[in-house]
Amino acid sequence: MKLKHIMWCGLICTLTFGDIKAQEVMTLEKCRELALKNNNSIAIAERNKAKAEYTQKSYLANFFPKISASGNYLYTQAEMNKSLSVSYLPEMDLSLKLNGTWMAGLQARQPIFSGGKIASGYRISQIGNEISRLNQHLTQTDVIVKTDEAYWMYVQTNALLEVALSYQKVVNELLRNVQNAQEVGLKHTNDVLKVKVKLNEAELQVRQAENGVNLSRKNLCHIIGLPLTTSITLPKPFNDSFSIHFEHTEDYTKRPEYAILEQQVKLKEQQIKLTRSDFLPQIGIMANYGYINGLKMNDSKLLDNASFSVIASVSVPIFQWGEGRNKVRAAKTERDIMQLQRNDMMEMMELELSQALDKCNESMLEVELTSRSLQQAEENMRVSKDRYDVGMETLANYLESQTVWQQAWMEHINAQTRQQLNLTYYKKAVGLIRD
Repeated sequence: MKLKHIMWCGLICTLTFGDIKAQEVMTLEKCRELALKNNNSIAIAERNKAKAEYTQKSYLANFFPKISASGNYLYTQAEMNKSLSVSYLPEMDLSLKLNGTWMAGLQARQPIFSGGKIASGYRISQIGNEISRLNQHLTQTDVIVKTDEAYWMYVQTNALLEVALSYQKVVNELLRNVQNAQEVGLKHTNDVLKVKVKLNEAELQVRQAENGVNLSRKNLCHIIGLPLTTSITLPKPFNDSFSIHFEHTEDYTKRPEYAILEQQVKLKEQQIKLTRSDFLPQIGIMANYGYINGLKMNDSKLLDNASFSVIASVSVPIFQWGEGRNKVRAAKTERDIMQLQRNDMMEMMELELSQALDKCNESMLEVELTSRSLQQAEENMRVSKDRYDVGMETLANYLESQTVWQQAWMEHINAQTRQQLNLTYYKKAVGLIRD
């Protein structure tokens, strides 16, 4: 019995804590963390960064000697047999066999001067590594922006569902009052039908809002890497005390896109040097230590010893019919094109930042104005209800005040959503988004 009791307690605790975990409040920071952890684009960017690091290390190896080992073994049935006769000497029989000859050795190759090719190649790999790091940061920024969009869309749809339910509740209350009045002969049947039409509209709006919540929740789950059936609880809805403060700045040089453009220009500069190096003198040295055994003459080995040798090589291009000069000019033209593209993109980033700053300022004003309109609509509906209750307001006017109140609330929620998203877009435009 005790064991059974313990098992039941364990099951209850498991279900209880499991339910608590399922109802974990999902903040924006938590969504960003999950998105950066589970997003495939982030994983691809990380692997590209690792690839660039390996590439840089491989180019670094070009500064050091290349050491290799080699070995050869000759098997052949060919042999040379010949008789030689020389004046005053008896005839001699010679037999030369190559079969079984083998050699082995170690070689070390070291470039002395390559026209700057090795240094330029390594510098290019360093720039490529830096571009990969910046692309990784850019990918993280894009993922965060998408996460913010999905998160605030989910917040918005939940708030709009609250509006729809509140409007439905108000219309339901009005319908009960009108029906009660109609039963005692104070209202016409036509008034009841008018309210029922509004109630049908309210029920449709609730269903549409519920669908919006469900769809936005699934989209958020997709962005942050959770199953689409996961239940997400928000910390709190929008409220009237909601406000945003940000520092105005028009400096976009912290953006990863800007840094990437700068690195791409540097990359083209190094490619000019790399192209020029193909048409400069090349100096290298090779050392070899080897052992050779074989080559029998009259069944006596001629070779059975080790040796050390050093070879220096120099290659000086003399004339290529203008090939080198034109290739360098082509590389310089590519550099110039990249500089023009950089300047164009810098102007686009400046325009984007100015637009984002304007949108943030507009959003702050929009939130303030819609909040004021909502307060006025609430007061107007209260006054209209009081007048309707004492017979000084028509049903149509009262229904209209409810509709205006609903629209003002929805516009205020949409304004708050736009303010949050515009803040995210501004931070992206100024390079202030951090993971």
